[in-house]
Order: sequence, then structure tokens, then C-alpha cells
Amino acid sequence: QVQLVESGGGLVQSGGSLRLSCAAAGATLDAYSIAWFRQAPGKEREGVSCLSANDGRTYYTDCVKGRFTASRDNDKNTVYLEMGSLNAEATAVYSCAAVDRVVSLPPECQRSRDHDFPSLGQGTPVTVSS
Repeated sequence: QVQLVESGGGLVQSGGSLRLSCAAAGATLDAYSIAWFRQAPGKEREGVSCLSANDGRTYYTDCVKGRFTASRDNDKNTVYLEMGSLNAEATAVYSCAAVDRVVSLPPECQRSRDHDFPSLGQGTPVTVSS
């Protein structure tokens, strides 16, 4: 099973940007579908963005469209989440997750279930200050 480690979170001012990284070990990510989840305090986990394996399809939840971009670097076995124009609603712990198959988008991303993406990183916190 692939192991995932996120980095890049931190404190940023409203309107600022961050790039989150999700580095993989134990498998090559190019054959994996990747999810970026976030969980804000007191709220349920939310699927922010997903990249499907092999076919390049992507999904973004409505509130981040046009501001967030997910990408892969297969040479580095790493996926990224570029986040721009951040606001307080983006404050959360962000986690990446993976599954070694093509996923159905948007449903499997929106459901944010461990069953659909069984390999989950430990998360990196993002705090947006106003």
C-alpha cells in the first residue's frame, strides 16, 4: 500500500497562496487516483479536488474552482495542490489520499470515504488569517 506524506501547510493571510505537496513511497502514483480532502474544526471531511488515474480527469468542489489547482509530478512521485486567493473558509487540515484505480468523478470525490481512497496521509494544517 502506498504511503503518503503531506507538507506545505501553515499560516497565511487572507488572499494569499500556498502549495501543498503529497509525496508517495512504496508505489508510483501515476497509476493512482488522488484525492485532496480537508476537514475544518467541527465540520465533516470534504473532498476538495481529485485527480483520476490514467485519464487526466480532475474534479474541484465548487467553492475552490478557479482558485485551486491539483497536479502531478510523476518524476518526483508527488502530487500538489496549489491554493490561491485563500479565505478563512479554507482553514482546515488538508490530507491527500490514493487508490490504485480509476475513480468516478465527482461522486467518489464528493463522498470523501476511506473506502474509496484507502491510503490516507496524516494531513497538514492550513490556517488563513483575516
